[in-house]
Amino acid sequence: DASSPSGSCFSVGASSPGALVLLYSKELKKWDEFEDILEERRHVSDLKFAMKCYTPLVYKGIPPCKPSDIKCSVLDSEEVRYVIKQLSKETLQPVDVLQGEACEILDEMSHKLHLGAIRFFAFTLSKIFKQIFSKVCVNEEGIQKLQRAVQQHPVVLLPSHRSYIDFLMLSFLLYSCDLPVPVIAAGMDFLGMKVVGQLLRMSGAFFMRRTFGGDRLYWAVFSAYVKTMLRALEFSTLQYSRRPFLPVFTGLLNIVMEPFFKREVFDTYLVPISISYDKILEETLYAYELLGVPKPRESTTGLLKARRILSENFGNIYVYFGEPVSLRSLAAGRMSRSPYNLVPRYIPQKQSEDMHAFVTEVAYRMQLLQIQNLVLSPWTLVVTVLLQNQPSLHLDALVEKTVWLRGLAQAFGGFLAWPENEPAEDVIQASILLHSNIASLANDRVVLRVASADSDVVDGLLLQHVTLLMCSAYRNQLLNVFVRPSLVALALQMTPGARKEEIYSCFRFLRDMFSDEFIFFPGNTVKDFEEGCYLLCKTETIYVAAGNILVTEKGDTVLEFLRGLFEPFVECYQIICQYLLKEREDYFTEKQYLARVRTFTSQLLDQGTSQCYDVLSSDVQKNALAAMVRLGMVEKRKVDNEFLFNVNEPATSKLEETLAWDVKSKQASQRKIFSFASSLYAEGGGPALNHGCGYVPQPDEDKSSSWKCPQVRNTLGKKLIIVCEIFQ
Repeated sequence: DASSPSGSCFSVGASSPGALVLLYSKELKKWDEFEDILEERRHVSDLKFAMKCYTPLVYKGIPPCKPSDIKCSVLDSEEVRYVIKQLSKETLQPVDVLQGEACEILDEMSHKLHLGAIRFFAFTLSKIFKQIFSKVCVNEEGIQKLQRAVQQHPVVLLPSHRSYIDFLMLSFLLYSCDLPVPVIAAGMDFLGMKVVGQLLRMSGAFFMRRTFGGDRLYWAVFSAYVKTMLRALEFSTLQYSRRPFLPVFTGLLNIVMEPFFKREVFDTYLVPISISYDKILEETLYAYELLGVPKPRESTTGLLKARRILSENFGNIYVYFGEPVSLRSLAAGRMSRSPYNLVPRYIPQKQSEDMHAFVTEVAYRMQLLQIQNLVLSPWTLVVTVLLQNQPSLHLDALVEKTVWLRGLAQAFGGFLAWPENEPAEDVIQASILLHSNIASLANDRVVLRVASADSDVVDGLLLQHVTLLMCSAYRNQLLNVFVRPSLVALALQMTPGARKEEIYSCFRFLRDMFSDEFIFFPGNTVKDFEEGCYLLCKTETIYVAAGNILVTEKGDTVLEFLRGLFEPFVECYQIICQYLLKEREDYFTEKQYLARVRTFTSQLLDQGTSQCYDVLSSDVQKNALAAMVRLGMVEKRKVDNEFLFNVNEPATSKLEETLAWDVKSKQASQRKIFSFASSLYAEGGGPALNHGCGYVPQPDEDKSSSWKCPQVRNTLGKKLIIVCEIFQ
């Protein structure tokens, strides 16, 4: 980006619309490709389904390895034996003792895939899913491509993760489609569940620690285990946290890529999978977690207590299997495998900078593909409108605004699950009924359940805050569709002039600041800016002329909405800057930061100083701290295996002033100026003020009607703004 000329790096405008259409137009997905797999389950015995003849497609007819064979292969691998010898020399521990530790690690980690357990889960899950879900929609084309892929090379499934249901649903789908049930990377938390933990192990789950620390033996065993399964052409699933967590994702990808780069397999297919929910089972639990309440430990007792969900309705699930991506194709012309030929395969190598960059790029690419194929339910649109129109909204107005938002989301490439041939009002009322714990309809007004919750306290937390964070979690699903045009909209508002280069600079700053909140491909700042501008041009919100980005006559409505979507994030970061400037300690840990910033923000909300409830989210607080470190506002250093933070007050103060820029005040002043310009032009002052805007009214032309020309209006308005600022 830095090397691109400021004037020539953009292609937004009337000169090259065709190129941009080719770059950014997204193929509309057809709903007739989706099949409800529960439809057949409702008409066939669950026992018959579980006991069906299960003959999954495998690589060239070769039967998969037994779990015991994989275990022996790992313990006998040169990689594990080499690390054990090295540790024995360094720690003076006998080799036999270290081999025993490796065997214990493998016993704790490895799966014991058994067909009987798979059939048990097929029977049980079929009954549960039919009870709590209306539909489970899967794209048939994706399943067909997956069936072909598993017969050619090792396949790694990369599903998005929003719920504990994800990996169970994935195994259930693949069993239904006669595909191999995958081995699944799961957290150690599940292993502590009596009976259930062992059932998960027998259904294909292998367990990994959340962090490996400096345990070289554990890392060697885990790495060898995953690579052995790939070499044995197992069907693997990597699952990561609910929010995309790049370091974990990148680390796992690095392991599964290594056999390809060491020429142990010819190729590996990566399959991004997007799983979307109308209603998430753990929505309340997730909100409590964001508010700092520790996540309850997974246990069989807790699972039995949660059986009350069997009486609830959670709507539909949408599972979209993306195009299998060849690792060989991604690496072609990008990465050379020759450096791996210089060292024996079993000796661990430090990852080169080029390899790290490549793995990171692949991780970003896979996550962007997941985001692109996520399905948006009507509720995400409804709750977005409600959050911008609190505390209540008339049903007719809600329907009108939601239908408008649906059109905008589709124009921006959103993948919407909107029932066809149903009145919009019926669809919206059905969504409200599905989420009756969050919103209600009374006297033709839709109300979020927060108005009467001020005095309701649960576990020391206001129920109002819990409800609003649940709403934000659903709204945030929509943000990935709008993030680029929204950042352009914010940049337009924050930039004094209309020059494209200046607006791009502001866009780049916002993109860098929010890069922990949203997934942006590294080095694609210009392309992201062009996409945002193209989508706004496509919806006739802006137009580009003579190096300026100008707002059309009907563009204010779209820009106001887009800014309203992202202004909460700007305010969150501003509030966190205010806290950091008041931080009295020279150095503090992340744990101390989270506790103190939560207290600070709660006080602002209680005093009514702010209404930005998103700042209570621990995700936002952590992402803001990471952004401050990256942008140089906060210094991060490691002392005694603990990270300490120190505030750079001048830089933080400057950022706080930038974010504190009063958007609403500027909007109001601009409206007054434009109104003044309109009346002035009608009174005959137009020709003098219009000098240089490229438009000259004819002698017999009504001057007041000339004000309708967007170019005239924008030029006059901006000139008058400059005049007013000078006089101020």
